[in-house]
Amino acid sequence: PLSSMLRIHVMQIIYNLSDPAMEDALYEIESMRRFAGIRLSRVPDETTILNFRHLLEQHTLGKKLFKKINRQLARHGLMVREGSIVDATIIEAPSSTKNKGKARDPEMHQTKKGNQWHFGMKCHIGVDDTVGLIHSLATTAANEHDLTASDQLLHGKEKRVWGDAGYCGIEKREEHKNRKVDWFIAERPGKRSTMSKVAL
Repeated sequence: PLSSMLRIHVMQIIYNLSDPAMEDALYEIESMRRFAGIRLSRVPDETTILNFRHLLEQHTLGKKLFKKINRQLARHGLMVREGSIVDATIIEAPSSTKNKGKARDPEMHQTKKGNQWHFGMKCHIGVDDTVGLIHSLATTAANEHDLTASDQLLHGKEKRVWGDAGYCGIEKREEHKNRKVDWFIAERPGKRSTMSKVAL
């Protein structure tokens, strides 16, 4: 049913699960099946989950659904909205992933993180720093810099923003220059190692 697929989609976003991982989680975690309103014998496979997500994307319903959920959370006092944590994570995809035209999906790229190569997309999130709920979500190709989507992750009412070293220089970007927030961005590892103990 539609309501079950919508609930599965929400869980997939909240728990940052790939399509195969979402299918596995539904088989393994009874509380997820209960939330989705499905029985063990009715768990959708990863292709069904993927197709449903693409259907939402095709009709730009994913973001509308996300905003609706956040409005409900805010109405119940679960969104404090004074501070945000921004972060990004790579969502892996098989390198053989093809689109309808039997070509590599142009939204997916390879990128190197540390000494390891990854192929897929990057999920960027903005999280309320008090209650830990996601309020903003954006996706890019995996090779896009974390800063690229940073403007989409802030709702504009923040007084403080937290981020890892991937967000160094965020306050200098044109789209953030007029924000009146305190930026708490981690130093790059190389810079941290050269800091004196006094500075630490």
